[in-house]
Amino acid sequence: MTTTPTPASPTSPTSALDAERIDLLAGLATARSALTNTVRGIGDEEAGQRPTVSTLCLGGLIKHVASVEEGWLRFVVDGPAAMRYDLPDGVTWDDLAAGTAREFPQWAIDHQNGFRMLPGETLAAILARYEEVAARSEEIIASVPDLSVRHALPEAPWHEPGAVRSVRGVLMHVIAETAQHAGHADILREALDGRKHETDRRIDRAVAPGTSHAAGGLL
Repeated sequence: MTTTPTPASPTSPTSALDAERIDLLAGLATARSALTNTVRGIGDEEAGQRPTVSTLCLGGLIKHVASVEEGWLRFVVDGPAAMRYDLPDGVTWDDLAAGTAREFPQWAIDHQNGFRMLPGETLAAILARYEEVAARSEEIIASVPDLSVRHALPEAPWHEPGAVRSVRGVLMHVIAETAQHAGHADILREALDGRKHETDRRIDRAVAPGTSHAAGGLL
């Protein structure tokens, strides 16, 4: 089995940034690290396996989160034009939701494939791309004049009509999305080979019979 080391955090906020940007980028870096740590010590085969009843795999989750971050940071730069959800002629949102569309838009196909490790893809390449996305995110956030700058959200059923989102809101959304999927990845890794997050292992040791650890010192 070929193993792939987990890269160090791809971003490190610099002193040139204001305090709020440093905090937000640090929070995002922490969430990214929690996600990428779940693939420490595994290879391409394991990263593509689906060890639960869901269709999720570890490599696919990282691909998805990288695409989400990349898309939202494009939105910061280009506004709603960066996230268009056009449908083919004659296809409705109901058709798409029901899986009965005669033709599926490329963005929907790309979204579906973003959760999978496709033939020829490697975990090392997925992690390297995530590093590139993270570095670009920091460049964009450093260059934005004001985190309160807002853009209208693109038209889609999951967005309220007329809704807007600020740069600050984008970062908070990406942090939440990354942290959520890091939790999913923890479950997949434990189902794959029994490996738990370090915090979970410490809790297990603390509550095991005969131990005298105090819960207050765990976290």
